[in-house]
Amino acid sequence: MKREQVRECHTEGHISATHVIQNPANSGEWIVFFKKSAGRSYFLVDDNDEVESFSRLDDLIETVRGLGIKFAEIHM
Repeated sequence: MKREQVRECHTEGHISATHVIQNPANSGEWIVFFKKSAGRSYFLVDDNDEVESFSRLDDLIETVRGLGIKFAEIHM
């Protein structure tokens, strides 16, 4: 899900949870996914539909906050 879609879904109350996990392809990076109320999950993707990954948790948290998300679970 692209950033604008995340903002819209969050504003409309469709996102039920936000999770941060280590990138399975690179354990030195972090990715975020959102669970929608219908039980489906979506990764945060860029304009090229590639999963966004972050080498620093601080950068990921700043991005998630910028999307209006206030709570996220971090899985290590």
